[in-house]
Amino acid sequence: MTLLAWKRAAPEQAEPTQSFEEMAEPLLPALYNLASWLTRVPADAEDLVQETYLKGLRGYAGFAQGSNFKAWIFRILRNTYLTSKTGLAARSTIALEDELEGTEMVPEGAIEWATPESLFVQMTNKAAVEAAMEKLPGPLLEVILLCDVEEMSYREIATLLEIPIGTVMSRIARARQRLREHLAKEARR
Repeated sequence: MTLLAWKRAAPEQAEPTQSFEEMAEPLLPALYNLASWLTRVPADAEDLVQETYLKGLRGYAGFAQGSNFKAWIFRILRNTYLTSKTGLAARSTIALEDELEGTEMVPEGAIEWATPESLFVQMTNKAAVEAAMEKLPGPLLEVILLCDVEEMSYREIATLLEIPIGTVMSRIARARQRLREHLAKEARR
């Protein structure tokens, strides 16, 4: 069997323009944020990020310069999480009907300056959103974090998760709908 021209020769690696550390260090907070949402335990999140950096550093020679480093390192984190004993497959989901105590929704635009009361309301709203996010099943939580928190495009998320872009869009829509329903339910209380 004749090998194609692009498979015959080993690809020449161009000298990297940036080191792994220069590219990875700014992403540390974002990686830790996603890891903490996935693992729900700070120590496990730290271990997951550390393992991600180790795997990324080891595989950096194979990283195609000019491609999306953020998507590459996030995929390493996700795959590391999925293959861990605490991965998405091992986690049980939490019912959406579970109650969230002590939240009251106030539109942020209604308050123009930071007062102790307004700061408390913002913290309560943030707590309500975080509690609602914790109730999302793993696949929905994953896409909403990547889209709305990490500001990845639908295409980047589809590439990262290895799913069709339509699936990404439907999961984001379902996640947002569940969040809206849960927050509205809590606001009525």
